[in-house]
Amino acid sequence: MQQYNILWADDEIDLLKPHILFLKNKNCDITPVTSGSDALEKCQENNYDIVFLDENMPGMTGLETLSQIKAMWPHLPVVMITKSEEEHIMEDAIGAKIADYLIKPINPNQILLSLKKILDNKRLVTEKTNLSYQQDFRQLAMAYNDRIGHEEWADIYKKLVFWELEIDNTENKSMSEVIVMQKDEANSNFARFVTDNYEEWLNDPDAERPVMSHQIMRKKVFPMLADTKDTSPVFFILIDNLRYDQWRILQPILQEYFLIEEESSYYSILPTATAYARNAIFAGQMPSEIERQYPNLWVGDDEEEGKNNHEDELLGKQLAKNKLGHVKFSYHKILTTAQGRDLADKIPNLFHNQFNAIVYNFVDMLSHARTDTAMIRELAPDESAYRSLTQSWFLHSPLLDILKKIAEKKGRVVITTDHGTIRVKRPFKIVGDKSVNTNLRYKQGKNLGFDSTNGVFVARKPERLFLPKPNVSTAYVFTTQDYFFAYPNNFNYYVNYYKDTFQHGGISLEEMILPFIVLSSK
Repeated sequence: MQQYNILWADDEIDLLKPHILFLKNKNCDITPVTSGSDALEKCQENNYDIVFLDENMPGMTGLETLSQIKAMWPHLPVVMITKSEEEHIMEDAIGAKIADYLIKPINPNQILLSLKKILDNKRLVTEKTNLSYQQDFRQLAMAYNDRIGHEEWADIYKKLVFWELEIDNTENKSMSEVIVMQKDEANSNFARFVTDNYEEWLNDPDAERPVMSHQIMRKKVFPMLADTKDTSPVFFILIDNLRYDQWRILQPILQEYFLIEEESSYYSILPTATAYARNAIFAGQMPSEIERQYPNLWVGDDEEEGKNNHEDELLGKQLAKNKLGHVKFSYHKILTTAQGRDLADKIPNLFHNQFNAIVYNFVDMLSHARTDTAMIRELAPDESAYRSLTQSWFLHSPLLDILKKIAEKKGRVVITTDHGTIRVKRPFKIVGDKSVNTNLRYKQGKNLGFDSTNGVFVARKPERLFLPKPNVSTAYVFTTQDYFFAYPNNFNYYVNYYKDTFQHGGISLEEMILPFIVLSSK
């Protein structure tokens, strides 16, 4: 244990000499005082790592001393030591943000444990986390190098996210480069898995396939509406562009108000872009099926109109097709804070509906703002900061207010997304005419030129992927791993502007394996 400077205030300090000697043998420097006023004086003269404070001292009590220490040195950890087990004393001490609470008689090991828990916590957590990840590293690598199915891939991705978040909480993040390399390798193997199986998932009814965008309403949401045991309204909240790691950051906040009934995942269709994946969710159909059956509701890549302006109509048609036409539902798309606040005010009225769909667009706007705005790039230079920014937004957003109000009135909630996003790093040269779409992770057109297929998945028969085919020679090309498309004539500009930005549309764990969460009010 490293050396710590400890201030110990107790009017019976002479009786604690064995404890002090024990700590000195553990490389601790102890300053003993017998009153609260002496403790405050010492704090002004010296820097201490921690204060042990007796609650029942003559003159200034332990609680009074505690409040003054916290007022002047708010980050100095204080351990309250007391003979009393009275609840109000514990509550006062906890309310004043003590680091620990010990009840006399105490033994030296209790003190040592408290020290380690408070002062040595980060080092111990770091050592344990790094060791555990190193032990799991080989098993993960062996797993994703085997021939595995979609469920195993979802489990691997969730485990990689778990370790990414654990390493992010360590003291020096010494294993962060290793987890990044392992995720890159996993994404390379996942890309091969998807390109080998994707067409079969869509065309072979006997294929072992995941639940996908066009199936989640029918398979995962509508059964909740048919549940005769629980008739409380269902709120389907789709947070555009929400990755699984971002969900894990929001999860502890929501667990204050909700119980998690289900935490599963589903796969986005290709392209992993809003125009395709989200329309598929609300229509319950693949893009080419929507275009054929509802040509007035489908907007192609080459058209100027917004691509997701008809989700409410598509949802109504899907409900009717699944014999739920009688279900009273509402649809809301939130693009601004003002719209979010307005919806929060209307939540009580929405409990008259059986089903309420809410599309919340902030996370998608955040990823685009990170590309377009220098300040956002500075605020979110990496994955960790990007998650932190998402958490900060959520804590202060109308969406949290909306969810709190649903929890108060005992509503049921589904939280999911339409696709994820990946930080792109490597450019892939492609040539196309003016009609080619602008997305950096997929291209659709009739004259696409590129030298190699390494890093991309080429679909020369879009109808096999149930994608619209404006021309006979239309093809789709999807980037895999962390590639992004760049045009040769503006190559350096593209690379400098778009490298390290968050994009979607292609094939990666982050874009395709998506959270599907069912919450019930506590």
